[in-house]
Amino acid sequence: MNANDDGSPARRGPAGPSGSDPGESPPATEPPPPLPFPAVVAAPASGPATDLGPASDPGPASGAGPAPEAGPGGDPDPDRATAPGPETGPITGPGTAPGPETGPISAPGTAPGTAVAGVVTGGSVGGPRTGVAALSLRYRLGAALALAVVAIGVCVHLGMTFLHVAPANTVSKEHGEAIQQWIYPEFEQNWKLFAPNPLQQNISLQARADIRTADGGVRTTRWYDLSAEDGRAIDGNLLPSHTQQNELRRAWDFFVATHDDENRPVGGRGALSESYLRRIVVMRLDRADAAGRGDVVDRVQVRSRTTNVPPPEWSDEQVSTTPVDRTLPWWPVPDDEARGGIG
Repeated sequence: MNANDDGSPARRGPAGPSGSDPGESPPATEPPPPLPFPAVVAAPASGPATDLGPASDPGPASGAGPAPEAGPGGDPDPDRATAPGPETGPITGPGTAPGPETGPISAPGTAPGTAVAGVVTGGSVGGPRTGVAALSLRYRLGAALALAVVAIGVCVHLGMTFLHVAPANTVSKEHGEAIQQWIYPEFEQNWKLFAPNPLQQNISLQARADIRTADGGVRTTRWYDLSAEDGRAIDGNLLPSHTQQNELRRAWDFFVATHDDENRPVGGRGALSESYLRRIVVMRLDRADAAGRGDVVDRVQVRSRTTNVPPPEWSDEQVSTTPVDRTLPWWPVPDDEARGGIG
């Protein structure tokens, strides 16, 4: 019996459930036209694909198309059996897509073309550069050089300060002069503030002069309070000069350390300390215009007035607050120092 006969019970195609004629199968539904949006690469679908766009499986769908006709001899036509079926439309039923989807993927309720989180659509990933990174290479090199210079300066200063306050050692003995030049006068360390018995006195230096007038006479000026003038220059000054703070005090400390109570020099530096203090006094009197126009400073005299700081009310310490004066002899002023104290 021929398989093509109408009464043959043989099945005529794989698509028919009971060998029905392929012409009697319902016509295949026309697939919708592809969307005109550009395709983007997305992650493979891992769950049921419902209403996410056209599937990319080009293979035949079961029960969606006509069965191939059988050729002579009851064998199906090989060309028709191996030919791919028509592209199917969107997958609306549950199932797993066999491969990565190539159509546009949009979140539910999202218009086509709207960016979806997790999908890179091109463009710059990082934001604009800020800070030093925003500068050009030339400015970055300049900033790095400036930071290096500041770091080196800080390290040198810390090293010099450490060698200055540390006990005598090989390095400080070898480079003592360089260390002194770096520290004095701007970075001097005054340890009297931390002594067991810190200084509790106010020492005021005063000076007067004999003036030789133009007609040959001599007159004596009043006492000028040099320490008070330094104090007035410092008050209200956010950046006072180290000279204003320390010059007069250091000159007096130098003199006291090299003279006895009778004002006689002790050692070889006594004459040097006397000359140093005299020059400072003459210079200060010249600033105050003590001599006047046409007159010359002939000699000067210095005195110190020491007053103890009164103790606080809660202290039982008893100290005298009566000023103590120490008056030095008259010092003649050389002609090369008479005008301004500098010869």
